[in-house]
Amino acid sequence: MDRLFSDKFFYHIYPLGMCGCSRRNDFCCPPGNGFDRLIGELDRIKSLGVNAVLIGPVFESSSHGYDTLDYFFVDRRLGNNESFKRFCDACHERGLSVLLDAVFNHTGRDFFAFKDLIQNGRESKYRDWYCNINFDGRSCFGDNFDYCGWAGCMDLVKLNGENPEVQEYLISATKHWIDTFGIDGLRLDAADVLSPKFMDRLSCEIKKYRNDFWLFGEVVHGDYNDWAKKGRLDSVTNYQIYKSMWSALNTKNFFELSYNLNREFGSDGMYRNIQLFNFVDNHDVNRIASTLNDESLVHLIYALMFCIPGIPSVYYGSEWGIKGQRGDYDDFQLRPALPPFVESLERFAWPDLNSDALVETIRKFSKIRANSIALQRGDYKELFVSNMQFAFSRTFKNDTVRIFVNLDSSPAKIKIQNNHEIEVPAKWLVIDND
Repeated sequence: MDRLFSDKFFYHIYPLGMCGCSRRNDFCCPPGNGFDRLIGELDRIKSLGVNAVLIGPVFESSSHGYDTLDYFFVDRRLGNNESFKRFCDACHERGLSVLLDAVFNHTGRDFFAFKDLIQNGRESKYRDWYCNINFDGRSCFGDNFDYCGWAGCMDLVKLNGENPEVQEYLISATKHWIDTFGIDGLRLDAADVLSPKFMDRLSCEIKKYRNDFWLFGEVVHGDYNDWAKKGRLDSVTNYQIYKSMWSALNTKNFFELSYNLNREFGSDGMYRNIQLFNFVDNHDVNRIASTLNDESLVHLIYALMFCIPGIPSVYYGSEWGIKGQRGDYDDFQLRPALPPFVESLERFAWPDLNSDALVETIRKFSKIRANSIALQRGDYKELFVSNMQFAFSRTFKNDTVRIFVNLDSSPAKIKIQNNHEIEVPAKWLVIDND
């Protein structure tokens, strides 16, 4: 089993939002100071117990970062290549690995290859760089051809990942990022619709270039084994467990979480040999503070995330319990500017939530996990489940920990085999090493 990155705890930054950048790139403004300002956040971030930073997208784009126009220069709204290099160096000086959000499934309409296609049509040497180019139709933008956009978004033009020239271009960009910025890995955006041939070639060539480089993919639905396997990706996002965690707390029913943890990590679990990427929210889904029905349970869901199998992460600002919900047509409410970039958290957080206490909860459980090889790498075994209580163990070699979880509003005693009984406070969990 590949244990690479099993000891990691990620802090996920969406920089264009966190730094309060303009929503549209004017392509002429001087470089911003976003990366330099983010350097000032690194000590606070590390104090959570974080040892890896996922940041992105960072490369030049027209608007939200996922409509890339240049894979070799960072977005001027955030800074320039020199300031991003300073940011990466500052992370590494603090022992923080740096992973970038790699948008390889599509480009923006301002990308050079697509602009050439608009200008030269059938004669463009880049006509095979994109999927389903149809010169018998017109696009919604009035182009003299139609094309395929990601998920129907026509400003995100789907690349032809089967094209060797496209593959070579994106792999060369990745090597450039390794050489120039010293990055340690990539999150492949929209990996569930990326070409398998491209992912295999990327993995093969980049692992030869740097053998400890970590690749994980954004996968929402499907069998994670199709992506996280030898010769392809090291990990994928665990959306199934993400949903099961908050759903169990909202419905006061641990059976859904129990079923999915057994399905994934039990003795015959589908993913028992994979370190999947865990989260309670991210830049694409509602903040956990806007998802849970009971604000007091936000402490419990983070504690639980650090105890289940997988690699934990925190999305910027959620350590303070800020709220945010997807809009009908955009995700801007999920990606706000935050301190020190705004003066106050009051308009974001639950009125009665103690943000400092939530930060301390995250620090506490990240430290517990960092000091427990069983929580990092151990197998999973269910010990007890009911609607309101849940218990399981994690074992690695001779190290075993048991986790007892109580969802009730009053303390509860949970008994497992051999009459081993633990009393668990209301809406909390207890880790037992005996």
